[in-house]
Amino acid sequence: MSTAPDYPSDYPSDALSDDPLSRERTHLGESRAALRAMREDVENLDIGDVTANWVNAEVLHRQIGERIKALADLSHTPLFFGRLDYLHAPGAEKAEGAQGERFYIGRRHVHDADGDPMVIDWRAPVSQPFYRASKKDPMDVGLRRRFGYTGGDLTAYEDEHLSDPAEAATTSKLLQQEIERPRVGPMRDIVATIQPEQDEIVRSGLSGSVCVQGGPGTGKTAVGLHRVAYLLYAHRERLARTGTLVIGPNKSFLHYIEQVLPALGELEVKQATVDDLVAHVEVRGSDEAAAAVIKGDARMAEVLRRAVRSHVTLPTEQVVVVRGSRRWRVAAYELEEIVRELLDRDIRYGAAREALPQRIAHAVLVQMERSGEAPDDRVQDAVARNTAVKAAVKAIWPPVDPAKLVLRLLSDAGFLAAHAAGILDEDEQKEILWAKPVRSVKSATWSPADAVLIDEANDLVRRTHSLGHVVLDEAQDLSPMQYRAVGRRCTTGSATVLGDLAQGTTPWATRSWDEALRHLGKEEAVVEELTAGFRVPTDVITYASRLLPHIAPGLTPVASVRENPGFFEVRPSAADSAVVGACAELLRNEGSIGLIAADARIPVLAEALTAAGLTYLEPGEETTAQTRLTLVPASLAKGLEYDYVVLDEPGAVVDGEPDERTGLRRLYVALTRAVSGLIVTHAAPLPTQLA
Repeated sequence: MSTAPDYPSDYPSDALSDDPLSRERTHLGESRAALRAMREDVENLDIGDVTANWVNAEVLHRQIGERIKALADLSHTPLFFGRLDYLHAPGAEKAEGAQGERFYIGRRHVHDADGDPMVIDWRAPVSQPFYRASKKDPMDVGLRRRFGYTGGDLTAYEDEHLSDPAEAATTSKLLQQEIERPRVGPMRDIVATIQPEQDEIVRSGLSGSVCVQGGPGTGKTAVGLHRVAYLLYAHRERLARTGTLVIGPNKSFLHYIEQVLPALGELEVKQATVDDLVAHVEVRGSDEAAAAVIKGDARMAEVLRRAVRSHVTLPTEQVVVVRGSRRWRVAAYELEEIVRELLDRDIRYGAAREALPQRIAHAVLVQMERSGEAPDDRVQDAVARNTAVKAAVKAIWPPVDPAKLVLRLLSDAGFLAAHAAGILDEDEQKEILWAKPVRSVKSATWSPADAVLIDEANDLVRRTHSLGHVVLDEAQDLSPMQYRAVGRRCTTGSATVLGDLAQGTTPWATRSWDEALRHLGKEEAVVEELTAGFRVPTDVITYASRLLPHIAPGLTPVASVRENPGFFEVRPSAADSAVVGACAELLRNEGSIGLIAADARIPVLAEALTAAGLTYLEPGEETTAQTRLTLVPASLAKGLEYDYVVLDEPGAVVDGEPDERTGLRRLYVALTRAVSGLIVTHAAPLPTQLA
């Protein structure tokens, strides 16, 4: 492997006319100019002659605006990060003297005025060897070149001659530098550093669902986001119709990742939390852990199904339809057969209710035909709207309001007992019943778990819209009922499930991915495990992995591939000033700093930081060069990362949870947020599991 000298960005280009780095800089400049020309071509489009009406004009204007945004040249983001020199021309591998082609690999496609590619999208098939080619399988690549950047300036390159058996395989220094580059601001893409095992997941097909188990720093979130970007590239028209969605654990996390897809040119992917998906009512309360566990149990789905179907009453009287001078009667036994058939089909309550008047009308039409009449569809629709038929439907199959149904279940002990018999025992029923009766849906103090129950009831009444692809991140913290809520959003599509069983910090945390995928409705999903750690330094992940036998004994510990062991120190101290001092010390380094502490300790530390004159942000606020310190409650640390972390009082983090196992998992999360260094400060004894 050869490495270019790292010239300053203002080095005279004429002095380097024969230098490869100078030529690559020239190509970069020409590529940026070509991208600007592509953008200007779109900006100058005249659509006056192709829009028949204002609706078409608005749609076209919006599409053009999105295209202009997608063609933005981000000055501090490298336009290309690699180059592939193929040994042979495509389709001519065996041809004597066939000349190979050269491709620059970047975040998006760029072509010149003649339409010839100057940069190839990283998702294109021709780019795949950049991530997967090796000495053992060069994939017809003679040279793989990586580029190093400072800001937006190309400052270095590194060559790997895959077809040269004399050149030994070595670790890419530029790859290591990119992985370890300081993190200020939101999460960034990893297109320049995707590893072969990650690329295999990223490029897996749209038809199949994938579950990725990955420890801290293995890149599972980035893999999920890049898979969305790849699927949009490979199946754009289909996903444009069906939609895509990224689901994260909280708003802070979504804010942290929200710039990844736009940086890859994908602007239309929606982001939400599970709470956003089920926001049928205003959530103003919370449950005790025991109640939340029961409400989140998959058994509640059957309780709700029984409660919904209980509204159906078998008919005991005939229906008489008057049309003109004739009376048509549908006997009670015939109505009962219709109702039982609809119940046996187990279709959604609302769909069956809409079908019932048509079935009754059809029975009337059969009688009309027997009497010699020739009724058509218009007559059947008129009969279905007949007053007598409508009254019968209302009595047999009345409308159901999902929120009112759940309200009754949680406030009426008799109603709950009738439909939970044999499913929930008496103690479980008492646990989820509200202590005081509630007068209306609006006055109820709904909890997040209640909202999920309403969403389940809503789907029993009417089908939930399904998307083409859903990414579910930090999935290990979902309850079975939450999995069902997500699964309803991709019944006809596929899913990418991301998580780490060792980081499950809710009382209902996932015990196994097989169980989670069953609740999601994706039993066929392939489970992949990422064990190579790219983010967390060796010394830090080794220390945190002491907890694994106590929190997830079956999982493979993450093995850091970082050459830099990182900075790690445990400091016993009885004063909050020591925590502040550690933050001040780390602020002298480049990059972001996170001060993570038990939720109860946050007000005390906030006051100490303010007294010391250190400005800080809250999770979700974007770090800047001026403000790089974030004060993070341990409950919100999951999924976030900082160059340096100060972890305050590990024992308090554990004690802040309802049980020791959950507390140790919360601590595992907090210990693994650092990219370059970690300082642990404590006055109280450390948990024995860290000894």
